[in-house]
Amino acid sequence: MSHDLATTNGQTAMMYAGETPWHGLGTKLEEPATAAEAISAAGLDYVVQLEPLITTNGIPVPKRKAVIRTDSNAVLGVVGNSYQPVQNHQCFGFLDAMVADGEIRYHTAGALGQGERIWMLAKLPEKIRVKDSEDVTEQFLLLSNSHDGSSALRVFFTPIRVVCANTLGMAERRSRGHGVSIIHKGDLTAKVAEAQEILGLAKYFYGNLDRRINRLAWHYPTRGQLKNYFSMLYPDNPESKNQRTANIRKELFHLFEHGRGQDIPETKLTTWAAFNAVTEFVDHHRSTRGRTDQEKASRRLESAWFGSGAKLKADAWTMAVEMAG
Repeated sequence: MSHDLATTNGQTAMMYAGETPWHGLGTKLEEPATAAEAISAAGLDYVVQLEPLITTNGIPVPKRKAVIRTDSNAVLGVVGNSYQPVQNHQCFGFLDAMVADGEIRYHTAGALGQGERIWMLAKLPEKIRVKDSEDVTEQFLLLSNSHDGSSALRVFFTPIRVVCANTLGMAERRSRGHGVSIIHKGDLTAKVAEAQEILGLAKYFYGNLDRRINRLAWHYPTRGQLKNYFSMLYPDNPESKNQRTANIRKELFHLFEHGRGQDIPETKLTTWAAFNAVTEFVDHHRSTRGRTDQEKASRRLESAWFGSGAKLKADAWTMAVEMAG
C-alpha cells in the first residue's frame, strides 16, 4: 500500500541536508544533522502509545490494541498484545550508538501517511571510488520503522552513487549478514544490543562491495548481453498488446549510454553503467500513480526503498554480478 509524505502542523514531515532532493519539500538544513536536529526538523518528535480497543457498543476487543499518535490522536494501526512500539527517538539513538566516534550524520529523515512509517538515512564517513575515478559511491545506513504493525524495525547498508543520487539496491539487503530486522516483540533492549554487534559487519560489507563494484566496472558487456540483461528484468508479456515493456527496455538502453554519470570515461559502457541505468530508472523515471507531483514522488521513494522498486534493483544487482562473472 502506498502512502503520501506525512505532515505535521501543515508542514511536510521531512528534513534533508545539502542539495535539494527529488521532492523539493521538507525542512532544509545546511549541514548534515545530529539526531536531535533531524528529529525536530523532520517533524518526528512525536510518540505513540497503545490503547485498548472497544466496539461502538463498549465491548472490549480481546488480544488487539490500537497504536495512537499522541499529538494528533491519529490511529496508526491495530496490533496484537505482544507488540511493543519503538519510538522515533529510540530509532535515532539506535543508529547513533552504532558509531562510537559520533561521525554519523543524518541526510534525510521523514514519515509517510499519518506517521505510521518513518525512515532515516544516515551517512558513514568512508567512500568507494570506482577504478580510482570521479565515480564515487558513499556509504549510508537506511533505517525504517513502522507504527502500524506492518513491518519490523529494519536497518540496511545502503550505498548511494554521488553523481546521480541513485540508491543502490543490493541483493544481500535482506540477509542477516548485511542488515538487521528487529521484531516489535520480546526484550527489545537485548535485540538492539544484538543488532549493534551484527552491524559491526558494515565495514566488511562495504569492503567487499568495493571489490564487487570494481569488478562490474572492469567488465564491458556486449550488445547481446545488455539486451538479455534488460529483457530478464522486464520480460515480454505475450498477453499484453501494448508497447510498455519494449519502451522501458528502450529507455534502459538510453540511460545506459546517456544517463546521469554515464559519461565518466573509466566506467562508461560497463556492466556497472548497466546496473546504474536500472537504479536511475527506478529512482527517477519509473512511472508512478498519483494526483500531484508530490504524491508521485513520495510513492516512488517508498517503492525504491521498500517496495517493488527495491526488489527490481536487487534483482538487477544479482544479474549484473552474474553477467560480469
